[in-house]
Amino acid sequence: MSVLKCPYLAQLTLQQVRTSAPYILSAGAESCPIFGQLARRMSTITMNKVTSMHVSSPPPPSFDEIKTIHKKFAEQKRTSKIKLPTTSGPYGEIIISTECTDLLCPFLKTTPIALRRLTMDQDIIEVNRTQGKTTTRPMVVDTKDSFEYNTFFDEKIEAKKRDNSYRIFKRVQRKSGQFPQAVEKKNLDDDIDARTITVWCSNDYLGLGQHPKLKQSVIDAVTAHGSGSGGTRNISGTSPLHEKLEQQIARLHQKESALLFTSCYVANDTTLFTLAKSLPNCHILSDSGNHASMIQGIRNSQVPKHIFRHNNVEHLDALLKKIPRHLPKIVAFETVHSMDGSICNLEAMLDVAHAYGSITFIDEVHAVGLYGHNGAGIGERDHLLHKMDIITGTLGKAFGSIGGYIAGDEKMTDFIRSYGSGFIFTTSMPPTVLASSLAAIEISMSDEGRLLRSKQQENVRELRSKLIDAGLPVMMSPSHIIPIHVGNAALATLLCNHLLDRYSIYIQSINYPTVERGTERLRIAATPYHTSEMIDQLVEALTQVWKDVGLSLKNIEQQQSVVMRHHA
Repeated sequence: MSVLKCPYLAQLTLQQVRTSAPYILSAGAESCPIFGQLARRMSTITMNKVTSMHVSSPPPPSFDEIKTIHKKFAEQKRTSKIKLPTTSGPYGEIIISTECTDLLCPFLKTTPIALRRLTMDQDIIEVNRTQGKTTTRPMVVDTKDSFEYNTFFDEKIEAKKRDNSYRIFKRVQRKSGQFPQAVEKKNLDDDIDARTITVWCSNDYLGLGQHPKLKQSVIDAVTAHGSGSGGTRNISGTSPLHEKLEQQIARLHQKESALLFTSCYVANDTTLFTLAKSLPNCHILSDSGNHASMIQGIRNSQVPKHIFRHNNVEHLDALLKKIPRHLPKIVAFETVHSMDGSICNLEAMLDVAHAYGSITFIDEVHAVGLYGHNGAGIGERDHLLHKMDIITGTLGKAFGSIGGYIAGDEKMTDFIRSYGSGFIFTTSMPPTVLASSLAAIEISMSDEGRLLRSKQQENVRELRSKLIDAGLPVMMSPSHIIPIHVGNAALATLLCNHLLDRYSIYIQSINYPTVERGTERLRIAATPYHTSEMIDQLVEALTQVWKDVGLSLKNIEQQQSVVMRHHA
């Protein structure tokens, strides 16, 4: 049967028609000549199908005929002063004829269409127009041939166990004042079989998480303000501490403004998604080594993306040449890579991006607190903060707390504040976190912070040198991160288990999906508080377990070959 197209309903949005379709059809059958004709025709065709499948329906009226009929009936209603009663129900109503002021249909204008809202315990509403009653029919659930959710989950987990990428968390209890040592707890509720271990994989790079000033700031904040923030930033969740910390972060990075997030994952995801989705015809150019948080925001935005080889300025330049200059472009990358410890050629990346009219989005998560005179990162170290458009950082690593942020121009941060869902719809950070973060940045910008950074780099150099001398395949990097290539997930896990069980040394193996299969590694992070004695114990223990699992050590020439191969 041909579809009858009402010229008046065509003025509604598709969502309005879909939502109110049953009520529009029901009311229209009584008051609208076109709907009435449609209802009668449907009934006639249904009956005719029983006796003959070859009876064709008459053609629908033309647009002009519909308008003529409407005008005629509208005039009759006007002169006869027909009044149609409104209805009310227990679920509340939205009267479409009063909401849709641009709807010109004379019949629906005088016949309120009620869009009924259901309560949570009612799933199907049947409307009996003749009696004006509503009845609820319970939903019948058929479990036959239902999807086996738990079977699916089990199969996926077993797949990760088979390829050795299944993760078992070590239960590590940090003890205030003992960093970098901690306690491994075998049992959750008691200290039976608990033991002291030395941690070599913490992202608390400077040990500020246990600094006396940070601990005291947390105590003072919870005493003065309680434990929680009370809401989102828009609804009772913005305090003077939030604003002070944002101002302090902006000063640290020499930017106009900063915006806090509950984590840098959320900051990266929200900012990249919001910018890319909002900028008209935007393109994103993303480093192949970017963090999962950046990848997530880029993927969700569904804008055209171009992946350039890790830290490869020439490849970035070649990709930018292919995109029209007038289109908005975002170039996103990290300064210090979290898993291989590489540091990008920041100035070259910035210059190439800006040469083609792009804005730059630079993740300094593994650099803030550790590089630069005040700890603002690689941008400050290389005197390039003025060239960096958007900087993202974390409060959860070198600053010893939790949370993330962006810093940049005031208009940009205000835009993300106003449009970024990951910022708008999240409870803001509590006063304890804000106070400790303020104290951490204060330390970072002081002589004490500079001393901590210097001592950390000294320990990194000592540890790296001794690991290389022992013949371990160190993936050379210019940063504080020391990766040791293993290349096999099962062996990487076995090495870490031996170190913990036999030597009370905790290093976490890094497997897929954090790194690609075949590049599994140990990731070691020295801090200012690791001693030379601890470094010697680590090198001796790692060398022993390396040989015990069947891996070979390398001489100096082989070591140089491994270094060159990983740089390539």
